[in-house]
Amino acid sequence: MKIVNRKFHRDYQELEKYEAGIALSGPEVKSVRMSRMRLEDSFVKILGSEAYLVNAQISLYERARIPGYDDRRTRKLLLHKKELIRLKTKLQSSKDLTIVPVSCYNKGDLIKLGIALAKGRKNLDKRRLEKNKDIRRREEREIKEYLKS
Repeated sequence: MKIVNRKFHRDYQELEKYEAGIALSGPEVKSVRMSRMRLEDSFVKILGSEAYLVNAQISLYERARIPGYDDRRTRKLLLHKKELIRLKTKLQSSKDLTIVPVSCYNKGDLIKLGIALAKGRKNLDKRRLEKNKDIRRREEREIKEYLKS
């Protein structure tokens, strides 16, 4: 099982990558294992000496009966103290950096969240990135057609 934030590479430039655990309830774990989690438009916020995953959507497990379940609630991330301090100092030193979830995956019996310290891309950079990708695809297609004939 691997859930990927598809908007990440388009909207952000990755600087550093980290791995964190997530504090989840029982039905949430079952739902994540069934790949019913969305990471788009979510981010990581550091409050005090703890990190939290904000605005990530985990759909309710069908067989769970939880009244008033909030699928976008804030969830605590489990990071080492040194990693938290490093992230906190880098965020304070530069205002244009943010922490964004990249992927969610299994590691044995545990559910891990891949997060990245990232810098946001401007619209011009996004267009340039898409243009280069289109050019690369066109060249590969032409090479493939040339080799066929």
